[in-house]
Amino acid sequence: MVDLHLATYFVAVIDHGGITKAAQALYISQPSLSQAIRTLERRLDATLFDRTGRRLELTEAGARVEVIARRVLADVDRARRRVAAVRELRSGTVDVVTDSTFAITPLVSIVRDFRARFDDVVVRILAADGPAGIVNRLRRGEAEIGLIDSAADHSTFVFAPLGTQELVLAASRSLSVDTTDHGVARESVRSLPLVVDLSDQAIGTLLTDVIADDAHNVVADCAHPPTVRELVIRGVGAAILPRESVAEQIPDAVSYPLTPPLCRDIGMLTRSGQPSPAAAAFMAVARRTCGAPGPVDDDALGASDLG
Repeated sequence: MVDLHLATYFVAVIDHGGITKAAQALYISQPSLSQAIRTLERRLDATLFDRTGRRLELTEAGARVEVIARRVLADVDRARRRVAAVRELRSGTVDVVTDSTFAITPLVSIVRDFRARFDDVVVRILAADGPAGIVNRLRRGEAEIGLIDSAADHSTFVFAPLGTQELVLAASRSLSVDTTDHGVARESVRSLPLVVDLSDQAIGTLLTDVIADDAHNVVADCAHPPTVRELVIRGVGAAILPRESVAEQIPDAVSYPLTPPLCRDIGMLTRSGQPSPAAAAFMAVARRTCGAPGPVDDDALGASDLG
């Protein structure tokens, strides 16, 4: 079945019990509706109605086509409603919770792109202490979306991957760093002064190879990104940060790749069930901004964004 209007006409004839009432309901002439049904039968090479009696009755082929037609119409209606819901995002708020780890990268870029598409929707960003704090705020209903490290425990939530971040060593040019042709060996970082957020257990686990025994090379335990940036710039200590964050937020710092490379997978957490239109739109934008694997929900972005 190719044309949507033919499927609509076919189902209308069934629901109204004949051509006359269906034509009245559709505001078209009876000859036009009859011709449409004949066109559909010709395209399908099948007789859909038994016309021998006073009332049109579905043939066996017609009954099979009815199932398909109703499914197509239901899918189209569902898609239209989803797009309409996004188009009606002319106000409202989407609540996102994360910790200091992702407060700049990739959150800032996601919010920028979201606001470019939905400039009447306010993004409310909530802070949390580490993955456990993110999960708790989601569980309490204080936010719809959590931006989180995939290694965190999120078994009771729906997780949508966003991609992988490469972490690098960011240091002031005044800090002496022992490098090789491939970057900085993780082992050698254990002798460097570091600025780390030790309250984040996921980060602590990730940085096991670069934090010395008893964390004696950690000169500042800091969960505040602007302060981390200033401490790095002023040569107080180096920091392990996403490569994009260093390039955008600390351009005066030197970015050293680690060997072997240090990476982490990130994504979004939501509770089970259908997200609000604003949350669905935010997640679709986030996936597109981050180049996440898999298809992007184009319906959530609105028909005007489809290419």
